[in-house]
Amino acid sequence: MRNDVRELRQAEGLSQRELGEALGVSRQTVNSLETGRYDPSLPLAIAVARRFRRPVEEIFHVD
Repeated sequence: MRNDVRELRQAEGLSQRELGEALGVSRQTVNSLETGRYDPSLPLAIAVARRFRRPVEEIFHVD
C-alpha cells in the first residue's frame, strides 16, 4: 500500500520525530510508514488522517 504521509508531513514542515510524537509512535514507525515497509493499523491510519484533516482513503492508497 502506498501513502502520502511523507508529502503531507513535509508540506507542514514537520520532522518524522515531531509527527511520531503527535501520533504516539516512534520516528522509526513514521519512517517505515513513509517508505512502505509498514502498513498501519486501523487506529494509526485514522490518527494520521485526523492529524492531516483528510479522509483515510486520501492518504493511503491500495495499489
